[in-house]
Amino acid sequence: MASVPCILFEDEHLLVVNKPAGWNTHAPSATAGEGLYDWLRHREPRWAQLAVVHRLDKETSGVMVLSKSTLANRSLTEQFSRRTVRKRYLLLTDRRPPAATLVRRSELARAGARYTSRPPGTGGVPAETRFRIVAANASPWLIEAEPVTGRTHQIRVHAAEAGFPILGDVLYGGSRAPRLCLHAAQLELCHPATGHPRQWTVPPAFTADPPRALRAAFLDSAETTACRWIHGAADGWPGWYVDRLGSVLLSQSEAALTERQRERLVEWLAQERFDSVYHKRLSRRLRMTPAASLAPSLVFGNPAPHRVDLLENGVRFAVGLEEGYSVGLFLDQRDNRRRLLVNHVCAGLPAFEAGPAQAEVLNTFAYTCGFSVCAALAGARTTSVDLSRNYLEWGQDNFRRNGLAPATHTFLRGDAFDWLRRFQRQGRQFALVLLDPPTFSTSKIGGRFQVERDLGRLVAAALPAVQRGGRLFVSSNAARLSPADFLESVSRAVAAGGRTVARQHYVPQPPDFPVGRDEPAYLKTVWLCLE
Repeated sequence: MASVPCILFEDEHLLVVNKPAGWNTHAPSATAGEGLYDWLRHREPRWAQLAVVHRLDKETSGVMVLSKSTLANRSLTEQFSRRTVRKRYLLLTDRRPPAATLVRRSELARAGARYTSRPPGTGGVPAETRFRIVAANASPWLIEAEPVTGRTHQIRVHAAEAGFPILGDVLYGGSRAPRLCLHAAQLELCHPATGHPRQWTVPPAFTADPPRALRAAFLDSAETTACRWIHGAADGWPGWYVDRLGSVLLSQSEAALTERQRERLVEWLAQERFDSVYHKRLSRRLRMTPAASLAPSLVFGNPAPHRVDLLENGVRFAVGLEEGYSVGLFLDQRDNRRRLLVNHVCAGLPAFEAGPAQAEVLNTFAYTCGFSVCAALAGARTTSVDLSRNYLEWGQDNFRRNGLAPATHTFLRGDAFDWLRRFQRQGRQFALVLLDPPTFSTSKIGGRFQVERDLGRLVAAALPAVQRGGRLFVSSNAARLSPADFLESVSRAVAAGGRTVARQHYVPQPPDFPVGRDEPAYLKTVWLCLE
């Protein structure tokens, strides 16, 4: 499988990473977007015991160490407590520092979202930071900061207090910039097992485009050529969404492209050598809008072919730009599809209890069968159900693109509720049932389906199809359905159906769909092991 580009070093005790700006160290809440630590810990079985021993602010980039063993956790905790770990940061400021070197000592206390600096002995936690000008007689100035203590926002508070707030740190009076220009450039510690000193150094990339740097930290471009390129306000572009689809960029917003957006698209077209750039006008009245008017328009480059090839975790898929609202692959489910490929949902929870070989998988609302392809590549036998014959044929083409024979799998056209009733009458059960319904749909047999109202009914209908010890995957992208209500609907239906949840794991949207105050999370997914 694909590597994780931000990893600098790994052995049986340590995992050292280069954290990008814009990614939390860990999730701020159980249903928020995963932090770097959470995303790594749930990605590979060998990382299941990862532990956080120090943190970087969300907007700070640079070197961070995670422990993989009990020995490492104990040793690193002791080293950080004794302050023998040496950390060197670099920052930019557009304010002239008062001296070539200086030391700030104070006590820090929280005041809302900020921290305030107080004289020693007046309350708060002691903090000391040493500063040194690296590049003088220039603006912005490059400053080295060495935190003797490790307090939250310490460098930011002390730099602002000394009269040179960090560029991009508007919270503490810094000038606006594309990112907070603070980088953990060097980390030096003693290896927990050998006792030998180890050092990792990564130069800052303050001029790099923050959204690009974030994606480059966790996506291996040799294995994955499809992702959310810009995710609205969370990436500094409110209302604008851009997807990379192989050799094509697809821009989406409710309005026509602004001049600034067009300029940025031209830059990306030149830098990344895309063949085409398209723009699609989003409509709030989706069901009342003709499908033809939902298709995107070519903005730059050459017309894209009928099917555009792309890679996702090494799996081949085809998407189309003439299909109306969606292109044939929901990029926000990439990590969940990977869980099927590697048979690993999270620590202690495989996707297939007895392994994927010959396991039976039911994929309802299958669309173009992305989940089915990944399950089949892992060795499972899949049954894909969808209302659309066109999408099922598209799904079979995705099978063939990956060397899979569609004839050895099952593709059923029709209403998901109807097929679930048929399977119940037949007594047919599956090792895994996947429920990823649309927010709204209508069928002649099942009638109107609205996920906020009918999710529990769907889960109840699926329960008889899940074998004892099997897995149920439930997902919704309905923005108006809160994570709490989503999980409550699922758990209430499971309990009413007489089943017990032995283990569950909630998964939010992936890191290329970052979550922010102005760009709330919308995707909610949960994996259940049912007894």
